[in-house]
Amino acid sequence: MTQATTEMDTNETDESATADETDETDEIGTSAASDSSAVSREAARELLIDLVSTPSPSGEEDAAAAVLVDFFEAHDREVWIDEVGNVRAPADDAVLLTSHVDTVPGDIPVRVETATKDDEIAAAGDDVLWGRGSVDATGPLAAMAVAAVTTGVSFVGVVGEETDSRGARHLVADREAPGAVINGEPSGVDGITLGYRGFLAGTYVATSESGHTSRPEPNAIQQATRWWSAVEDAFEPDDYEPVFEQVTAKPVSLEGGTTEDGLSVEATLEAQLRIPPSLDADSVRETAEAALEVGTVSWKEPIPPVMESPRTEIARAFRVAIRTEGGDPRLLRKTGTSDMNIYAGAWDCPMVTYGPGNSDLDHAPDERLSLAEYDRSIAVLERVANTLRGEEA
Repeated sequence: MTQATTEMDTNETDESATADETDETDEIGTSAASDSSAVSREAARELLIDLVSTPSPSGEEDAAAAVLVDFFEAHDREVWIDEVGNVRAPADDAVLLTSHVDTVPGDIPVRVETATKDDEIAAAGDDVLWGRGSVDATGPLAAMAVAAVTTGVSFVGVVGEETDSRGARHLVADREAPGAVINGEPSGVDGITLGYRGFLAGTYVATSESGHTSRPEPNAIQQATRWWSAVEDAFEPDDYEPVFEQVTAKPVSLEGGTTEDGLSVEATLEAQLRIPPSLDADSVRETAEAALEVGTVSWKEPIPPVMESPRTEIARAFRVAIRTEGGDPRLLRKTGTSDMNIYAGAWDCPMVTYGPGNSDLDHAPDERLSLAEYDRSIAVLERVANTLRGEEA
């Protein structure tokens, strides 16, 4: 899901935790995978390429789900597809690795090319995989499937994230919370996403009597645009306020005109609002409705914002793993919304979002992923999973 990313001040992590992590990193010398030979690098890349080569726009995930089922069955893992289409592979529930199977539509020829010196996502000479979903979020999905097999932890590939998150909603209603959650979205191999804004969608409808356009009274279309202008004014941000801490209000469609019988003018405006962690959906909805003079607004079920602490065991495990794999951890907040919001609203357990890929390429016509970054992300996930399982990393 396309969204802007802001980097958190690393000073938000307390000094004592940073010192402890340095000592812990020095003790780690080898890969954390409990069975590093279970999935070779070539097999891991083959899984990714197979998935990216299998179109899986929202609502059409069955073929890609079958690829995942075949992968888990080939490694003697219990796996099934549930009633909404999620791929479920339960195991050690100390941590649940989960990402979404669906992508947005788009036909990008799938191919592996050698990066040139001008490619910003890979070093010159590295392999780069092109294709829809390579970044959002088939790259994270494949990396998590591999890490789940090599470490023996639970995995779920959910459906519908790009539309209504029906897979994640079903999952939280159908099972208890795991010990921790790693949600798969592109953060970059060194990035750890701790926060997302919430989401509120509404439909404004107004009707007015038809009349000659020379009349001064506003019609329904004017009422709709006036209401939306008032909403934007109510949420106008401070110039120095970070986007993550703002309410972003966007109209996504406006339809209107004279009815077929010629007696009325109707207007329908679809709106979306992003909710920062400092607010909740009720307060945002009340502010929007306070600007309402004519017409009605029906609201869909909101998705709450989420902001996880950088001091949890799982966030700490990621910082250690990333450093051990030669990276420099970055703590991120994203201005959009993901399935992590739904998990955080339903399950009382620590969680982060992580995955290979540059999120600037989400949904883009040049979507592509460095395969070296994909390989490193698997190593990081293996180290984190084993740490949370109590295994030596």
